[in-house]
Amino acid sequence: MAQHVRDIMTSDLVTVEPQASVTSVARLMRDEDVGAVLVTEEGHLRCLVSDRDLVVRAFAEGVDPEQTTVMQAASDDLITITPDDSLDRAVRLMREHAVRRLPVVEGDRPVGILALGDLAMERDEESALGDISVARPNT
Repeated sequence: MAQHVRDIMTSDLVTVEPQASVTSVARLMRDEDVGAVLVTEEGHLRCLVSDRDLVVRAFAEGVDPEQTTVMQAASDDLITITPDDSLDRAVRLMREHAVRRLPVVEGDRPVGILALGDLAMERDEESALGDISVARPNT
């Protein structure tokens, strides 16, 4: 059984620049089949923006999605973890901060992302969340 974040994190990162529009980020999420992207500037992590962030902080507010930047829709709270952190620490952080994804960083540079689904698959692939996490998307 995996013990460290590096053992199960996703290292194929989807990133955007801070000035990217909400519309372009939503399309990127659709095209890449991801629920979150990392916002980076010159390789440094600025924030994570999720599909929920786009809905709650942009679309539901009625802003112009072509004129609104991803930084305007992103959450201020950025909780990160390192590749060498334990999976138990990752679970604690997710619980404490009520987040479903943790950017994995070395310094302030992103190297991966750890999602709740990754943990579900590692801890109990027979669970409902584990089953959902490996299911094909309904796009």
